[in-house]
Amino acid sequence: MDYMTLYIVMAALFGLFMAWGIGANDVANAMATSIGSRVLTVKGAIIVAAIFEFSGAVLAGGEVTSTIRKGIIDVSTLTDPVMMVHGMLGSLLAAGIWLYVASRQGWPVSTTHSIVGAIIGFGIAAMGVEAVKWSEVGNIVASWVASPLTAGVVAFLLFTSVQRLVLERSNPLAAARRWVPMYMFLAGFFVSLVTMLKGLKHVGLEISSEEAYLIAAILGAVISGIGIFFIRRIPTPDTHELEFKSVERVFAVLMVLTACAMAFAHGSNDVANAIGPVAAVLSTLKTGAVGQSAPLPLWVLLLGGGGIVLGLATYGVKVIETVGRNITHLTPSRGFAAELSAAGTVVVASGLGMPISTTHTLVGAVLGVGLARGIAAINLGIVRTIFMSWIVTLPAGAILSIMFFSTFQMLLG
Repeated sequence: MDYMTLYIVMAALFGLFMAWGIGANDVANAMATSIGSRVLTVKGAIIVAAIFEFSGAVLAGGEVTSTIRKGIIDVSTLTDPVMMVHGMLGSLLAAGIWLYVASRQGWPVSTTHSIVGAIIGFGIAAMGVEAVKWSEVGNIVASWVASPLTAGVVAFLLFTSVQRLVLERSNPLAAARRWVPMYMFLAGFFVSLVTMLKGLKHVGLEISSEEAYLIAAILGAVISGIGIFFIRRIPTPDTHELEFKSVERVFAVLMVLTACAMAFAHGSNDVANAIGPVAAVLSTLKTGAVGQSAPLPLWVLLLGGGGIVLGLATYGVKVIETVGRNITHLTPSRGFAAELSAAGTVVVASGLGMPISTTHTLVGAVLGVGLARGIAAINLGIVRTIFMSWIVTLPAGAILSIMFFSTFQMLLG
């Protein structure tokens, strides 16, 4: 086997391993609220992820990929393409191993932190501290602060509106039938709009802004209509106590939609963590130069999407327990508010090319929902453990990457 074939095989395997780690850790986060509120079973979550994580990765994953691939370190001083290949391979393996360790422990860490830390480690080892684009890293770090804060505020306001418009009404089921279709319209409209404006260009479809708004409004109305059909099939109970159970059934219908939105949002943003370095390896091998762009092969996006789904199916249960059941008690109405606000934050960030952490965003949204019921509703011990795992992830990725990069240089250089 020649070196070029060896590097392509290694990139595919390490990229698949990294995508598997994303599925085991981050997709577990994305699906945890649906499972924790008992709207979806683990099997149902895997089916949702298989469809929508995969679609998000393939349709809208290319925008963030460019930031991961060439936006974090300055490769202009790197003249040896083999060194670039070794660095990306080392980064993938480092991040994948850290995600395996974290998932085994049930720690919901950031896959974005993992790969960004790993690429920074490679940059420092290969070219020195000055090669890292610290301003770009600063922007990414700022988004890690802004994204959970934004998602938390939106989730707080969203769940507060649910409380005021539905749960605190004298006839909550009638109020739910009136207002939940509006929430469904907003979810369908928002996700459809961002998909068309930012995602479809990666498969060669160009849609004007006016057309995108019109189509998104139509899709939102269709989704709302489907929701109305299912909501009307929920019978009116005989007692007031059972009425709240029926209301939560209405929100369960809505949460299936937000689970799909969250899965699409996660696939579009976090597939870049696995395939960005793979894309860098392939473009370097194809052009024979560092930093030159080359078309991203479709099989790379398919590899990332498939690995993500496989990771959730085989190893996602422990992280689901942490996020879905241990931070705060979730019901369908609370889970809906957390998922929709997190999905919106992640999809917008993905369209802007900001590789934010889905973990941070969703945990921020869950905390926002918990705070709407008071600080006592939150398990602060679990939150403290989650925050500590976030702090450790960035240096862990960097240290492992330096080790693997040095090893590849020694064995294959």
